[in-house]
Amino acid sequence: MTVIDEERADALFQALSDRTRRDILRRVLASERSLTELAKHYDMSFAAVHKHVRVLERSTLVSRRRQGRESLASGNLEAVRSVSSMLDELESIWRGRVSRIEDLISTTPQED
Repeated sequence: MTVIDEERADALFQALSDRTRRDILRRVLASERSLTELAKHYDMSFAAVHKHVRVLERSTLVSRRRQGRESLASGNLEAVRSVSSMLDELESIWRGRVSRIEDLISTTPQED
């Protein structure tokens, strides 16, 4: 991975590290939502929800657009797929290590 890829991964996983942001992402992946509507689902201020959406937006998991006075948020499926791809890569590395350990165990002479 390049430095840019690592920075992007950091931003994605940092954005997903918070329960509220994960819930917001689920909601906006299902359908575009206004920030006002999103804020109704949480026991926090509109400003706090707005900050969570901005973190998701900076990570590219969410995009926003204006419609009149409303700010609408929608999920970015491609960004979610990139997170999935990163996790698949990590799983592949882990499975490779486990496989090498199993190979070592099976080729090590057993003492009686």
